[in-house]
Amino acid sequence: MSNSLPREDAAHVAQLAKLHFSDQQLDVLTGQLASILDLVETLNEVDTEGVEPTYTVSNNVNVLREDLAVKSGQKAALLANAPETQDGQIKVPAIIDEES
Repeated sequence: MSNSLPREDAAHVAQLAKLHFSDQQLDVLTGQLASILDLVETLNEVDTEGVEPTYTVSNNVNVLREDLAVKSGQKAALLANAPETQDGQIKVPAIIDEES
């Protein structure tokens, strides 16, 4: 079915995606889109009756903890590594020039 993907359809898809291609690139894109559509057609033919959906490929489980503020006592060490501090905070250069 998708082997006959019209070049105009590929150009339309590119236009919708706001992508611009040369004629040669559009020819390549048309072939690639046709291959993708062929793959989807092949996948549609697979019998998945009774197959459990796969939600993840690993057995990892999220580890959740209660969101509590904890005093780590690292503020002094952090500020000691900062190039410049003021009033217990790291001072950074201004990024907005108010004169312009």
